[in-house]
Amino acid sequence: MKICAVILAGGRGSRLYPLTASRAKPAVPFAGKYRMIDFALSNCVNSAITDVIVLAQYCPHSLIGYIGNGSSWDLNRTFTGGVRVFGPYKSYGPSDWFLGTADAVHKNIQFLRQYSPDLVLILSGDHIYKMDFSSMVTFHLTHRAELTLASSCVPQKEAKRFGVLSTDKDHRVTSFVEKPAVPPSNRVNMGIYLTSIEFLERQLYADHRNKDSSHDFGKDILPSLIRDGSSVYAYPFDGYWADIGTIEAYWSAHMDLLQEPQSIDLGEPAWAIHTHADGMPPSRIMSGSRVVDSLVSEGCVVSRGALIEHSVLSPGVKVLPGATVRESILLDGTVVGPGAVVNRTIVDKHVTIGEGVKIGGGFFDQQAAISLIGRDACLPPHLILEAGSILEADQDFEEYRVELDQPKHIQTERIRTSVSV
Repeated sequence: MKICAVILAGGRGSRLYPLTASRAKPAVPFAGKYRMIDFALSNCVNSAITDVIVLAQYCPHSLIGYIGNGSSWDLNRTFTGGVRVFGPYKSYGPSDWFLGTADAVHKNIQFLRQYSPDLVLILSGDHIYKMDFSSMVTFHLTHRAELTLASSCVPQKEAKRFGVLSTDKDHRVTSFVEKPAVPPSNRVNMGIYLTSIEFLERQLYADHRNKDSSHDFGKDILPSLIRDGSSVYAYPFDGYWADIGTIEAYWSAHMDLLQEPQSIDLGEPAWAIHTHADGMPPSRIMSGSRVVDSLVSEGCVVSRGALIEHSVLSPGVKVLPGATVRESILLDGTVVGPGAVVNRTIVDKHVTIGEGVKIGGGFFDQQAAISLIGRDACLPPHLILEAGSILEADQDFEEYRVELDQPKHIQTERIRTSVSV
C-alpha cells in the first residue's frame, strides 16, 4: 500500500515570537541538536513512509535550507520517493497564499496526485512525539474509516487549546469542538489525519467552494464530516506528545526531557530522531564546574566554577567562569559571561550575555514567568532583567549601558515586546 505524507509547516507561529521572527515554526531548534520538524520527518522514515511533501509558507527559506535534499533523513530519493518542500505560488490558474491547513493541501493537490497514493497521511510540523504510523494505518483499515485522526489525552486545563472530541466504544468520533472555552473532555485532536486520496479530494473541493469556511481541517472539515455522519474514527495514542504552540509549551517540553524517566527517549536506536549534523567538536566540561540533570550538546564549553542545572545547551554554547544557568534553554552559539545568572529563560542563537547580568526570577520560584532573549542580542554587563522579560532580536541596549561597577535594573515593561497570544 502506497502512503504519501503531507507535513503542514506553514504556520506563522506568532505565539512563539521572537523565536519565529526569522524562521518557520517547524524550523525552531529543539532539545539542543534537533529542529521541531525532525520528529515528523523521522516518524515517517521510521514508519517506512518515504514519499513526503512539506508545505511551507512563512520564512520558507529556513526550512528549504535545513531540509535540503533530505539526505539527513534518508529522503534524498527520486525513483523510490523523497521529500519535497512546496510553498504558495502564482500561476495562470487560481493561486495565492495558503488560507488555512485545508487550503494548503487543496492548493497542492495536483502534486499529491502525482504520487498516486492509496492513503494520504497529514501531519503537523511542530509537534514532539514518536509514533509508528503503520499501527494507525492498520487501525484505519480495520475500522473501514473514511478518515482517521490521532487523539491523545492532555491535562484538562490544557484541553481548551485543542480540538476536543468524544467517541463511542468503537472509537468512532461522535462529537468534536474546536478550542472550546469549557472543554467537555480532555481527549484532543493531535492534528494527524489519515484518509484516501479520493475522499480527501472530495472534501477539500467541497470546502473550497464554501465561502463561509476558514478552510481549516479542525475548524471546518472535521465538524462538517461529523455532522454529515461520515465514518470518522479516533486512533488512541498513549505515548508522549507535545504541541509546541506557545513559549510556555516550548519551555515545558524541554523540561519534560530532563525528567527521570525521560518523557521521550531520544537515544532509542530502533526509533532514532534523525537530524542535520553540524560536525562540531565534543563538548568540554572543565574541572570545578557542575552540570546537573541537563542536556549538553556538542561544541559546548562549561568553564570552571560554572553551574548548569536542569537546562538544555545547544551546540557551541559557552558558559564562562562562575556563571549559573538554571531551568533554561540556550540555543546555538550563546555566550554567558562570567558571574552571570540565567534563570527560567529561553535564549535564541548567538546571544552575548555580559558579565554579571541577571535574567529571570528567583531560583526555585515555580511561578516565575519565562523570559525570552531574541537572536543576536548583546546584553551589557550587570544588566538586570525581571522574570517574564521578552527581548526582540538584535536588541540595542546603548541607552542602558553603564559602568561595570554601577549595576542597572531595567523594568520589564520598558523592554517587553508586543506578543500575539
